[in-house]
Amino acid sequence: MVEWTDSERAIITSIFSNLDYEEIGRKSLCRCLIVYPWTQRYFGGFGNLYNAETILCNPLIAAHGTKILHGLDRALKNMDDIKSTYAELSLLHSDKLHVDPDNFRLLADCLTVVIAAKMGPAFTVDTQVAWQKFLSVVVSALGRQYH
Repeated sequence: MVEWTDSERAIITSIFSNLDYEEIGRKSLCRCLIVYPWTQRYFGGFGNLYNAETILCNPLIAAHGTKILHGLDRALKNMDDIKSTYAELSLLHSDKLHVDPDNFRLLADCLTVVIAAKMGPAFTVDTQVAWQKFLSVVVSALGRQYH
């Protein structure tokens, strides 16, 4: 079980309260698929992903990015039990989708870059510490059901 300080909880809550899920979700997933092109293999049913332009314009990618951010809401609402909260989702990604669990970390890194760029100077060191801790717990929980 992860211990959260009041300050960390406040920072994470503040980040989420100011997020434009559609914009940040799309930008984060697009960045991941462009910067780490091997992650595209899990999105074969999303159509043309042959170059950055087609990825950036793909409505299915945009929608999935938004879905991912809404999925992070579950972690925010269950910060004291993120592992249990994501047990079923971890099993889905492990057993059915066969997603390499390292991809969760890559997406988390891209999400951090996009949020840091959006927040600018407000993305302080303390903000980054709390945010990275939060995402580390989420990534660990998503990778938990892998054998």
